[in-house]
Amino acid sequence: MTNFTVAILGPGGIGGLLGALLSRAGHRVVCLAGEETVGVLRDSGIQVRSGLYGDFSAAVEADTELRETVDACLIAVKHTSLDAALERVPAKALGDALLVPFLNGVEHPAVLRGHHRPELVAPAVIRVESTRVAPGVIEHGSPFAEVDLTGDLVSRERLDALAQVFGEAGPTTRVLEDETAALWAKMSFLAPFALLTTRYGLPLGEARTRYREELTALVEETAAVSRACGGPADPAQALARYDAFPPATKSSMQRDAESGRPIELDAIGGALLRAAEQHGIAVPVTARLVGELGA
Repeated sequence: MTNFTVAILGPGGIGGLLGALLSRAGHRVVCLAGEETVGVLRDSGIQVRSGLYGDFSAAVEADTELRETVDACLIAVKHTSLDAALERVPAKALGDALLVPFLNGVEHPAVLRGHHRPELVAPAVIRVESTRVAPGVIEHGSPFAEVDLTGDLVSRERLDALAQVFGEAGPTTRVLEDETAALWAKMSFLAPFALLTTRYGLPLGEARTRYREELTALVEETAAVSRACGGPADPAQALARYDAFPPATKSSMQRDAESGRPIELDAIGGALLRAAEQHGIAVPVTARLVGELGA
């Protein structure tokens, strides 16, 4: 195994879990965060509580800014704080690093290709339930963690090498050929779930029952936009997946709203409306929910 040096921009639920797993697997991990979090991580590393990977502690380095070259920089902040976070990774310091964003939505790769060399931006999608309960303390709740790596302009060799590093550290990882399809597959599932649960402040079980017609309409509208953008579209499969989830499941947008944090309404709902407008697709239910949430 080649040892990697990996920077983690935003060691929260996703970044903290990945950083801890990579460190445990023998890689050098540098977490980039605010001064308070940096202090905690330097003192006590990252503590993970996980049914899948066990409870463990992982030593990591930490700094407020990237000051040296790394093999990869994982971006695991919310879309709402992306611009501020990017100040921690100056373009010069990134060098030849792969920039791997684990962000919701479909518009961020273009933003990042304006910040770093386009052939080094490798968007990723992760399926996991993982929460930062305190600085450096991560609770991984789902019995799975799955990563899709993609990047239309990135060399396959580099994607495969990173996928191997992830896979050996823990998450089931695959490389997907089509970046647009990978991002829209996530968006098609996430947008209806996030918008409906957040709008009504209900967990998925209650929302999918009480607002079934709206959920179905959201799924069909999102699928139509995805199809127009070159992504997958299978409304029946999406509904079946929602129905299979535990009733108490909440979306991350809903959790943010409940905690008074900014919600990723523009990255998810706004991006969907912009793509719909670009392709001339009517999405009345989506537009209404986005408008109500914005108000």
